[in-house]
Amino acid sequence: MDFRVLRDPDFPEHQLLASLYSKLHRVLVGRTTIQIAVSFPGYTLAPPQLGDRLRCIGTPPDLASLVALDWLGGMRSFVAASTVSEVPVQATYRSLRRVQAKSNPERLRRRQMRRHGITTEEARQRIPDAGAERLRLPFLQLSSSSTGQHFRLFLKLGPAESAPVPGSFNAFGLSSTATIPVF
Repeated sequence: MDFRVLRDPDFPEHQLLASLYSKLHRVLVGRTTIQIAVSFPGYTLAPPQLGDRLRCIGTPPDLASLVALDWLGGMRSFVAASTVSEVPVQATYRSLRRVQAKSNPERLRRRQMRRHGITTEEARQRIPDAGAERLRLPFLQLSSSSTGQHFRLFLKLGPAESAPVPGSFNAFGLSSTATIPVF
């Protein structure tokens, strides 16, 4: 089932997609009995972007449960939802997982000092400011509903698999091992 964000002069596409995804995440946090995976058919690495569609993947009962929750709320006028459809035969299977960058050298130094009992200067020599990792992956800018902090949820597609790999998906609809159909 696809949810395509509609063009709006007041809100950029990526912001609407992030809002839509946040609403889905809040629904999935409270309902562990519903297993929904997500994918982004417009996912590209060059340039890193997710496109304008969020695809929810699940069993017919799980998708029916999601639809019955009426989770779109105020997003309804910004989104076009498709009907539930079957996965095409030619689909490939890949995992979609979250990637977190080691982008804060100060936090890494504090961790090294705590774990290895080294001084601030030793930690600074091991982890220079230039050692911050930068990711070139598509991301969603989200806000945590529990802490209010803003963060980027970087997403990475795994290698193509010849057959689906079963498994469970977290409240973000992601898994590092289970695969999703890509089409």
